[in-house]
Amino acid sequence: MKIRILGNSVRFRLTRSEVDTLCTKGYIEDRTHFDSQVFTYAVKMEAHAKKLSAQFKDNTIILNLPLSLGENWHRNEQVGFNGHMEIDRKNALSLLLEKDFICLDERLEDQSDNYPNPKATL
Repeated sequence: MKIRILGNSVRFRLTRSEVDTLCTKGYIEDRTHFDSQVFTYAVKMEAHAKKLSAQFKDNTIILNLPLSLGENWHRNEQVGFNGHMEIDRKNALSLLLEKDFICLDERLEDQSDNYPNPKATL
């Protein structure tokens, strides 16, 4: 799982196996260790949620995905989900959850579990 944060925008990208795990178990997380502190980021299926939302507590970001949107995500061509969460009258948080595609340019990272890129030419 990858996250990208820019200002008030958070984007999560999941590999095939991560999407499968999320859809079958309802939760997926990863961690980054910083000396004595651990930063955790997770995606959780929420049965009663109506839209994407997020929370940050105890060094953990949890992106909440409505079960009604994501329960069959591993079985369909839906690329992802986006939403906005109002923070206060002046600020909103942009949220994006998407399948991770193989990059078209060369990368050193392992992309064997990524989705085929629809823009790739055969």
